[in-house]
Amino acid sequence: MTLLPSQDQTENTDMLTEIAILYYQEGATQEEISKKFGLSRAKVGRMLRKAREEGIVEITVKFHPVYSAQLEQKLVEKFNLKRALISLDQPNTNEQRKQVAALVSSYLNNNLQDDMAVAVGQGQNVAAVADHAGIVSHRNARFVSAIGGTHRSGDIINADHICRRLAKKYGGSSETLYAPAYVNDPNLRSAFMEHTTIKETLNQARKAEFALVGIGDMDENSHMVKLGFFTPKEFVEARLNDGIVGDIGGFDFFKLDGTNADTLMRGRVIGLEMEDLRQISNVIAMASESRKALSIMGALRTGVIDVLATSVSCAMALLNLAENE
Repeated sequence: MTLLPSQDQTENTDMLTEIAILYYQEGATQEEISKKFGLSRAKVGRMLRKAREEGIVEITVKFHPVYSAQLEQKLVEKFNLKRALISLDQPNTNEQRKQVAALVSSYLNNNLQDDMAVAVGQGQNVAAVADHAGIVSHRNARFVSAIGGTHRSGDIINADHICRRLAKKYGGSSETLYAPAYVNDPNLRSAFMEHTTIKETLNQARKAEFALVGIGDMDENSHMVKLGFFTPKEFVEARLNDGIVGDIGGFDFFKLDGTNADTLMRGRVIGLEMEDLRQISNVIAMASESRKALSIMGALRTGVIDVLATSVSCAMALLNLAENE
């Protein structure tokens, strides 16, 4: 004798999961499931919907690489870029960052030549390029820190440490900027910027053929806040009062329209500035996080970016934002 499930049983998680597996993984129809469990098709439909609502089933769309190529071309045309490197969407932030970094690593490998220099910014996305495990050809390239350093807790995202890892990866050399990345006093910043060694290193960065930088947003939980360079309050006020939506490389801040933000935050950074990036012919900017669409838009409007590396979701958001202006 077949026992029909009770009302309570049909609503429990085990049955929702079993029905979801039958429908989404094994290809059973709702009609077949309704007969198996003695339920109406309408009831099966409601249970499948409940399985999605409760997180038992998560539906994601995987874009075909051809679709990514089409997005790349649209971004190139819309924002006057040399290239757009678009990674398929990944299930978590770390994997997304790795996929974007893999594209940048491949691009550098194909374009970087002997005796060329790369000005290197800070941040997790840039660090992921140095840590990408893919095979690259060795060449006698120089990797120059474009911003000063942080204290120990930030070692992995320091421009200096990233430069060293990139130099080891590509078989080249690295150049350290012997200064802190951020200071509290603009006068102290001016003194550092006039120091002979620091000026020499920044001049090397300005003359680089490539720049590798991240795009930051004004999230008060960002690494710049966690490392103590700026307070959460300063970030909130900069966002609300000054209209700042992000930074490039950690060393210059901009508004949504791409203009420089006239803020005290900008006068505390020891590194390159936006105008320096304009002199570098191949500025590669990275942002893998989906929350950064507005920041990427502002960065693109500065006109200093030549190559953008991001995800499908960010690319679509950028095109939608541009279309709705």
